[in-house]
Order: sequence, then structure tokens, then C-alpha cells
Amino acid sequence: WEPAGSPRLTADTRVWYNPELKSSYFMVPGVLGMILMTLTVNTAALAIVRERETGTLEQLLVTPLRPRELVVGKLAPLIVLSYVEMLVVLAFVRVWFGVPLTGSIPVLLTMSFMFLLANLGLGLVISALAKSQQEAQMVSFLLLTPSMLLSGFMFPIQNMPPLVQTLTLSIPFRWYLEIVRGVFLRGVGLTTLWTPCVVLTGMSGGLLLLGMLVLRKRL
Repeated sequence: WEPAGSPRLTADTRVWYNPELKSSYFMVPGVLGMILMTLTVNTAALAIVRERETGTLEQLLVTPLRPRELVVGKLAPLIVLSYVEMLVVLAFVRVWFGVPLTGSIPVLLTMSFMFLLANLGLGLVISALAKSQQEAQMVSFLLLTPSMLLSGFMFPIQNMPPLVQTLTLSIPFRWYLEIVRGVFLRGVGLTTLWTPCVVLTGMSGGLLLLGMLVLRKRL
């Protein structure tokens, strides 16, 4: 029963951060992280093992270079090249696909750099342990595939089993994806994203340090 002349109320569903429900706004920022992860891990994974296969690694070891200097020399060009690639992909995301960038750009650029360091550290571990380039590429593929599936890029983490949700906490791509979507879609900054930023920074430092230690031990 409704009183005469009373206004009728209706409930409408409203999407906060993507009201037009454009799939490109949700997927393309994740593609940015996927491209960065694939390029950096594969490139770093082949850095040392290629030298070992061609026989030039022994020549480097007899030079006055210290192991840490060799590691830095291998990493520095990869860091610069990977960051330039990130800026190019970011420009495509913003200009070509038209994804709005309303959040903190310094946070995005800084955390992208941390994400690159984490992937380079993982690639160094693979490169130090692999005996051939084919083995390094295979291990990289085996590690990258679960990272994509469990990061929330393809499937929502909330719909995964509790054990799998716990495993996703160890994947750097999961935290970077939360940051990049927060900056692009939600328009937030460090105040809101400080948790994933701190976790990703710690993981990048840990993986890079692990990669350098394993590589020095192998050298």
C-alpha cells in the first residue's frame, strides 16, 4: 500500500570507479604490469647464463672486477632499458587506449621502478641457477604463468580458495596490480595505497638482494 501522491523510490546499481563498464579501463593497466614482468624477468634470466654458454663469463672473472661490480654492471643497463620500456607502455595506455590517469603519478612511477627491481632480482636468481638459455627461459615461463593467474589479473582473488589467497601474498605482481589499478581507476595515492607500496618495496629489495647473493655464490 502506498499513500496517494507519495514519490516512488527505485534502487539503481552504480559502479564507482568505472561507471561506463569499459573493459579496457580495467584490463589495460594490468597488461602494463604483465608486459613489464615478462620483459624484465626474461631479460634478466638470460643475462648471466648467456655469458656462461658463450664462455665469456670466465674471461670476466679473471679481470679485476669484483662480483658485486659485475652484478651492478649487468643490472644497470637492464634497469634503464626496462624503465624506458615502462614509460613507453605507459604512454600507450594513456594515449592510445585512453585510460584515465587520475591518481598519483609519482607513486605510479616509483612503484613501477620497485616492481622492475623485484622482477630483475627474480631473473638474476634464475640466471645464476640455470645451466643454459633454454632452461632459463623454461623456468621463467613456469614462474610467470602462476604469477599471472594468481595475481588477480584474470580472476578475482576474492573468489579463490583461502589457501590460494594466502599464496597470492608472495607474488609481487599481485601488489603492483593493486597499485596500478588504484592509481588509474580509483585516483588514489600513497595515503590509500601505502600497504601494497610498503610490501612491494620490501619484496623488491629482498628479491634483488637474493639474486645478487645467489649470483655471487655461483661466481
